[in-house]
Amino acid sequence: MIKTLLVSDNKSQTEKFQSIFNKNSYDFSIMTDEALIYDYISAETPDIIIIDEEYKNIKTLNKKIKSICENTIIIFLISDNKVDKDLIKYANAFFTNDMSEDLILSTLNINLRMKSSLDMLSNSNKDLADSLYRLNALYSTSSQFAGTLDKSKLIQYMIEGMDKALSFSLTCTLSLCTEDKPVLLINSLYELSEELITALKLRVILNYNSLFEGKTLPADITLDNLKVIKQIKYPASRFTFTLFQYDNMFAPISLGDNFFGCIEIFKETAFTAEDSTCFQTIAQQVSLPLKSATLYQELIETNHKLEKLERLKSEFISIVSHELRTPLTSIKNSLDILMSGRCGEITQAADKFLSMAMRNVQRLSGIINDLLDLSKIEAGKMDFNFAPTNINTVIGYVKSALSEVAKTKGLNLITSEAENLPDITADAQRLEQVLTNLVSNAIKFTPENKTIKISSSLVNSKDIKINEYFKDSIKLKEGDYIEVCVEDEGIGIAEKDLLHAFDKFAQIENSLSRKAGGTGLGLPIAKQLLEAHRGAIWCDSELHRGSKFYFVIPVSTNLN
Repeated sequence: MIKTLLVSDNKSQTEKFQSIFNKNSYDFSIMTDEALIYDYISAETPDIIIIDEEYKNIKTLNKKIKSICENTIIIFLISDNKVDKDLIKYANAFFTNDMSEDLILSTLNINLRMKSSLDMLSNSNKDLADSLYRLNALYSTSSQFAGTLDKSKLIQYMIEGMDKALSFSLTCTLSLCTEDKPVLLINSLYELSEELITALKLRVILNYNSLFEGKTLPADITLDNLKVIKQIKYPASRFTFTLFQYDNMFAPISLGDNFFGCIEIFKETAFTAEDSTCFQTIAQQVSLPLKSATLYQELIETNHKLEKLERLKSEFISIVSHELRTPLTSIKNSLDILMSGRCGEITQAADKFLSMAMRNVQRLSGIINDLLDLSKIEAGKMDFNFAPTNINTVIGYVKSALSEVAKTKGLNLITSEAENLPDITADAQRLEQVLTNLVSNAIKFTPENKTIKISSSLVNSKDIKINEYFKDSIKLKEGDYIEVCVEDEGIGIAEKDLLHAFDKFAQIENSLSRKAGGTGLGLPIAKQLLEAHRGAIWCDSELHRGSKFYFVIPVSTNLN
């Protein structure tokens, strides 16, 4: 409920505002005694204070209110439109005697919304300041960890870092790495009795044993062999057993299979989620200087495992693809026989379903071929038959093969080939595969009544304009190259997806691409085939404005 205070001894005004605020469920109070006002606002800050300009000692009252109530809305009640200049600097708003109830409530609501925004900003600034302070403490502690390999100093830096970041009441740190026998480091605000120290030792031993329940303990720890080293900040005061009612956090300090100790921290006020994160972070950071060698070894072993998994994956794809190809060939042959009519007359309905089956067999065959090609490329087993090849011959073959497909979809497939292009040393069949894939994609993703264009040209490496997104990954040697471009007027590719166009199993995320389907292997296969020719592939595209896929291959003299 909104707390409102009216400072006025004008009866008619107090009755008016009391009626308004009671009717609108405000927590409303009226006061005139200055001492009582100070006590009231000090105990619980009101949201709104309305002050009659006729109130005695109004300037003194304003200064006092501002010093106590930083974010309270102050509104002055004035008799006319003339305002004392000294009051303006204290006011958030003004009410006049003849102001309507609706205008009063509207003014209040506007100021309450402003106050809410200011409160949120103030809280955000406080949270930001706390976060910055904690980050600075973490950074400072991390810097200290990096500056030494002395185990005793590392443990001490950890405790100091937690004190800076969390302002604890007491910490109990069990260390198995700073001396020959177990040590309990107690850092406390106040002095501890022998009975309380014994209780803390028992608690540490129980926590330690619980970490290795059912396992071999790194060391046997008892009350007799656990050495206590304590540091007391304010010895004049003393903790009691109520310490165990404080909020606490616990964390082990370990290095893989090696255990260096554990830490428990107590605080009279409750820990926050940010405190817990900070605590765990520092507890982990203290072991980083010791973990580096172990992590490096783990990294080497992980890389070996990943390489093995990659080999197994490629072998699995190859085996599965070969196993699928055999029954698929039988299915295709059977469909060919059925569709030829050699097994009897085919009805119109049967022909429809047989054609559907044949299309899906061909699609599945293409997927299997893509998987086989990918596994061969990754295994370095792809065979190439390099020979002098003219790119225009390849373009002519692909145009002849796909013109009817394009026409069926209502597309116009055209070519613009430069004359007298020099030969390139290439595997013509693989280049046909690359170009067929690019043109097929263009057909797949281009709406009807549009044009797809294949062009070729001779360019020098210094004149090749590679899209900026691909410049870092494409490095071409100096010399002349044959450049081929497949340009369409299709759906295009968003700028954020350009670099992912050649990723394995990647597809453009829109409804048309999902409808068209596919494995997402065509472009990565094309990329690797072209790299085998010492060439490169990239694209220029804009969403809904079509795409241009370019690839270049060095002329024969560049390969020597």
